[in-house]
Amino acid sequence: MFQAILIEKDEQGYRTTLSQLQESQLPGATVSLNVLYSSLNYKDALAIVNRAPIVRTFPMVPGIDFVGEVTSSQHPQWKPGDLAILTGWGVGENHWGGLAEKAAVNGDWLVPVPDALPPVSTMAIGTAGLTAMLCLMALERQGIKPGQGEVLVTGASGGVGSFAVWLLALAGYQVVASTGRQDDEAWLTGTLGASRTISRDTLNQPGKPLAKEQWIAAIDTVGSHTLSNVLAATARNGVVAACGMAQGLDLPASVAPFILRGVTLTGVDSVMCPMALRRDAWQRLAEVYDPATFEKIARIIPLAAAIGGADDLLNGQVRGRLIVNCQPSAGN
Repeated sequence: MFQAILIEKDEQGYRTTLSQLQESQLPGATVSLNVLYSSLNYKDALAIVNRAPIVRTFPMVPGIDFVGEVTSSQHPQWKPGDLAILTGWGVGENHWGGLAEKAAVNGDWLVPVPDALPPVSTMAIGTAGLTAMLCLMALERQGIKPGQGEVLVTGASGGVGSFAVWLLALAGYQVVASTGRQDDEAWLTGTLGASRTISRDTLNQPGKPLAKEQWIAAIDTVGSHTLSNVLAATARNGVVAACGMAQGLDLPASVAPFILRGVTLTGVDSVMCPMALRRDAWQRLAEVYDPATFEKIARIIPLAAAIGGADDLLNGQVRGRLIVNCQPSAGN
């Protein structure tokens, strides 16, 4: 028997519970693991409270990322005792995910835990930190360098946003952090390294096709009117990396920033990201690992608190990352 957050949908409706399951109920897969830590992401929260149609197959164990120890393997790359990370690949949506004490997955989806990272820190990073690093790498590929101008991060108090602020500042960029929480200003500037903060209210309403040039690049986690206004205020030949839809999936923008200023909009997808790029991103994350900063970005909750944590996350009451301890004896 093992514990898991389980989402069910039937004639009685949609419900999410902490359930006791049999190992025989795990999906067929090439690698089985004891889950050490998972994390609570925006997508997980949407699924847990049924705010959006994230889950397509029922019953489903949510949790789009986890770190675990291999217990059995039919995959040539993995053996019992190995530590592995999983992010994306539809886990927690189409395949049982990480908010459980045990998991069974395709071995091709797993990445080795870098030597420099304790297991708990991989989930302080998780999908959010990986996505933030992929966004930074996307800006770099487009030629954005420190010293060219400010870089905006929207949703800066959230999981992806907070990591993006920290990674950009660490790499030498001048970071503008957009947030809806005035109380987070000192955290964003003092702990994470933003140069200044702005209110999200300056970006989240309908705006003009073009606005005054303010930043050379941006990482947007919000979408909708916010992304439209970010593009409108991006400087000539600037780059915007889009990776989220916290405000909405729509993009009520014009072509003006693209054809009049040469702005580039690049999408970042961490779910189906190629394995070589994943490994590069995780290696870079391991190289900048800082226990003191990670402790200020993330906090740990037990598996039993994940359902309540989803409500808190969607209600804007969570700053940074929520790590979920899936094993009572999980070490640091």
